Amino acid sequence: MSDIAVILPDGTELSVEEGATVRDAAFAIGPGLGKDTVAGVVDGELVDKETPLHDGADLVIVTDQSDEYLDVLRHSAAHVFAQALQRLHPEAKLTIGPWTDDGFYYDVTSVDLEQEDLEAIEDEMRDIIEEDLDIERVVVDREEALEKYADNPYKRDILEEEAAGDDELSFYQQGEFEDLCKGPHVESTGEIGAVKLLNISAAYWRGDEDNDTLTRVYGTAFESESDLEEFLEMREEAKERDHRKLGQELNLFAIDETTGPGLPLYQPNGKRILDELADYAKQLNLDAGYDPVETPHLFRTELWKKSGHYENYVDDMFLLDVNDEEYGLKPMNCPGHATIFDQQSWSYRDLPVRYFEDGKVYRKEQRGELSGLSRVWSFTIDDGHLFVRPDQIEDEINLIIDNILTVFDTFGLDAEVALATRPDKSVGSDEIWEQAETQLRAVLDDSGIDYGIEAGDGAFYGPKIDFAFKDALGRKWDGPTVQLDFNMPDRFDLTYTGEDNEDHQPVMIHRALYGSYERFFMVLIEHFNGKFPFWLAPEQVRILPISDDQIGYAKKLQYELNDFRVDIEDRSWTLGRKIREAQTDRVPYMVIVGGDEEEDGTISVRDRKEREAKDVSVEAFRDHLRSEYDEKRTEPDFLADEE
Repeated sequence: MSDIAVILPDGTELSVEEGATVRDAAFAIGPGLGKDTVAGVVDGELVDKETPLHDGADLVIVTDQSDEYLDVLRHSAAHVFAQALQRLHPEAKLTIGPWTDDGFYYDVTSVDLEQEDLEAIEDEMRDIIEEDLDIERVVVDREEALEKYADNPYKRDILEEEAAGDDELSFYQQGEFEDLCKGPHVESTGEIGAVKLLNISAAYWRGDEDNDTLTRVYGTAFESESDLEEFLEMREEAKERDHRKLGQELNLFAIDETTGPGLPLYQPNGKRILDELADYAKQLNLDAGYDPVETPHLFRTELWKKSGHYENYVDDMFLLDVNDEEYGLKPMNCPGHATIFDQQSWSYRDLPVRYFEDGKVYRKEQRGELSGLSRVWSFTIDDGHLFVRPDQIEDEINLIIDNILTVFDTFGLDAEVALATRPDKSVGSDEIWEQAETQLRAVLDDSGIDYGIEAGDGAFYGPKIDFAFKDALGRKWDGPTVQLDFNMPDRFDLTYTGEDNEDHQPVMIHRALYGSYERFFMVLIEHFNGKFPFWLAPEQVRILPISDDQIGYAKKLQYELNDFRVDIEDRSWTLGRKIREAQTDRVPYMVIVGGDEEEDGTISVRDRKEREAKDVSVEAFRDHLRSEYDEKRTEPDFLADEE
């Protein structure tokens, strides 16, 4: 039997026999590692330790000290939930139960569950954990697997669709329970230190609203009770920061059923923030040499067929019949930009050509998946598309990455980076995809940026570098992307004249700095807990006259500060109530004026951290506001010395 080579995290090659598994490779590295192996990450995918390896595979060995171990443990906790459910409700039918970033869920049917039922199931889960049942992988043939699920159409659907070509299928057993599953899992139920069932919701089978409605039970699991308690505390904090709650309280946005689901309406406060974000992104684009363009909201579907979106994206598009001709609201901006590039002739000297547009797009998400600003039907992408020579790819991507990291730094967000590779549904040849993935990997390797692999998560037309935002609570959100595309220039027959006076095909780079304004706005609302930096805040200063006698002076101050968003609290309230209201509204600065301030021509300043300063000159305050705005500081700091 011949040998194959797998690539370890440090870039070295490990030679193992053809057919070797993750566990075999771990033992080849060392017997201690082999014994400690729980699972593996192969080409970015978390897999069972008995998974066979292929030549050239990227391999990471997972032990109980690895970050991925928690995912494995939570996957096992999902099985413990399913076992506990069927002990208490034998009639329950199981469908799927994956791990998630925060825990796990299991979709079930044929059983009526309410929130109050979760406590009894949770108690049974703890009993199963206490029993410390071995979790064992067994392999059965297709016929036996179908027999096991003779009365479960959902598991049979999985067997017939996802595992259609597999003659041997893996099950995991623990005590009397078994489930069709690829793994991975921990060695026994006793390894699960703490569990908590969180809530119940409805879900459609395979996420399709035309399919059966199932009951989805969410839960989480940790290695220890203390980790669980920390998570639950953070979860409560997250509820307080929920952008849907704050969006309503701060009059930022609304989603009204009358106007339609997934179609946000931005109120003046929200629109002011979006305008600031747009101005900031526009300046970054102009400074980086991008030219503004604009495309309409819909195109004839001939364009989408030409670009490949129709065959790969038609189920997610809003289509219209106009005089017996089919049009589609645009799900992406790139075909329009490719068409603009194609309107004129280009020389190699003209490249790179860089376009940017805040383009409104429309994607028909399932109604059950819509949520606040995180999943909507209508959203705006701060889109950019570059048309470059092959020799310019690395320099341009590095410049894009620099701009994206500037955005992260401006908003005080941490970045997590991953290379997303070819999905199952894609266009283009194997050679083109391999070339594109190799070039993106080379850029990341040369930059020294730590990155992971997201196997199969690329766009249908090319691989991409994904940047995820990590907010103040350590949660991860999808963010900007950089995508390399050799396919669309080919489909649109885009060319430039090379130095040899021959036609050459440019490479197209797709990029965004925020991702979408909607999701980025959501991230900022929750990251800052509604306490936006001064430069972003919809109301930057609120003037609080102590009595009606100072209304005139307040208006004079408002005029002197008219470079900023300044309001006057002129309701006949006590000063204490005015201050509390401004605090609730998260206004960065309050300017308090009474008779003494008016007589001296000064102001008293209070910020939302309850720091105060008296006898402040209007000029000094105005100069500070200007510098704080221009420097895009994340916290009001005029009174920082008062702490």
